[in-house]
Amino acid sequence: MIRCVSPIDGSVYAERPTLSSKDANAAVARAKAAQPEWAVRTLEERIALVQAGVAKVGAMNDEIVPELAHQMGRPIRYGGEFGGFNERASYMAGIAKEALADIVIEDSDAFRRVIKRVPHGVVLVVAPWNYPYMTAINTVAPALISGNSVILKHASQTPLVGERMAQAFHAAGVPEDVFQNVFLDHQTTSDLIAAKSFGFVNFTGSVGGGQAIEQAAAGTFTGVGLELGGKDPGYVCDDADLDAAVDTLIDGAMFNAGQCCCGIERIYVAEQHFDAFVEKAVAIVSGYKLGNPLNPATTLGPMAHKRFADEVRQQTAEAVGAGAKAHIATSPQDDGGAYLTPQILTNVTHDMRVMRDESFGPVVGIMPVKDDAEAIRLMNDSHFGLTASVWTGDVTRAEAIADQIETGTVFMNRADYLDPGLCWTGCKDTGRGGGLSLIGYHNLTRPKSYHLKKA
Repeated sequence: MIRCVSPIDGSVYAERPTLSSKDANAAVARAKAAQPEWAVRTLEERIALVQAGVAKVGAMNDEIVPELAHQMGRPIRYGGEFGGFNERASYMAGIAKEALADIVIEDSDAFRRVIKRVPHGVVLVVAPWNYPYMTAINTVAPALISGNSVILKHASQTPLVGERMAQAFHAAGVPEDVFQNVFLDHQTTSDLIAAKSFGFVNFTGSVGGGQAIEQAAAGTFTGVGLELGGKDPGYVCDDADLDAAVDTLIDGAMFNAGQCCCGIERIYVAEQHFDAFVEKAVAIVSGYKLGNPLNPATTLGPMAHKRFADEVRQQTAEAVGAGAKAHIATSPQDDGGAYLTPQILTNVTHDMRVMRDESFGPVVGIMPVKDDAEAIRLMNDSHFGLTASVWTGDVTRAEAIADQIETGTVFMNRADYLDPGLCWTGCKDTGRGGGLSLIGYHNLTRPKSYHLKKA
């Protein structure tokens, strides 16, 4: 049984039975049988149906927003995820013709030689709870548009999301067997992957989860895309716009209770700006209103589960015990459970877990640095590599720094954003592969060469 325990009050908000092995295999069989007919539909028809499904998700937004608050704790004041959900799907729909276009090498009287992009077949999407609609659509939309059938397995914390998406896409005309939402336990998921049930698997989640996916796929030659952990840094150079930097970086560290894939988890500030940066950061965080996410006045909701909050508390306590300074007094709403006081730490070092391990919560450590070289060394001193944020008025300097950072994406003067026109990718323990952009389509298809002799 999949159970969603609401972070609002600890009650069971939703529960769903998992599929048996027999029923799971039957779902895969239906997806495989339906995929060829879906793939021979015109690209324009597939695009139109996916866009119609996206629109129907938007029509449900008034119901979706409080559901998300109940499932994972995001305050209703932020209005859900449809803006980003629609932006990403619309962008991928708009570039599909170019991304999937044939590469014609020769079309003469003698030969037609061409490389086509063809679907893998069945794509399994294993989506996370923190941005459950936006992370799912990153793969669902281009996978369907490129002619694959899709099986969506959503996180147990957000079980209603997959149901909502399936309901919307089916109502729009996408065949039920082409896009299926399923509830699977970990072992059944691994067994399906090991049995070569899928042509491609996309997983967003923990490093341990990614390792389990790779182990299940070992020897099957199944394509795997993994976006795992992060410990994303921000660097405030000596010529940065300090107000803009602190506003954006602290928001990037604290929004969604710090539960963002590309959230800022550590900040390095040119030493002449360090005190001013910390003062401004403390003022911002002190103004947050921690509380019930169903209250429109709440700006910071609970973390999605008590165990996630406990990990952040432990990292913070260890750091303070080792000499770090905590700047935010414990909030009266901090119940020792899922509701957690946001925290800013100084006097931190990379010997502390809070500066090494993924926190995925509302805590950020801030360190002074003397120059770009020290900042680059510290930014690279991590097992993870998803994004990094550099703050400077000099684009040449920013790009020179970016060239030396071991990460998937580098931002200048912004943070905590996903640009659908750029490849969403990571390195080191953050994983492998690439979503969105032209490259996202290339990962969800395979090249097929045609060498046709005419005479």
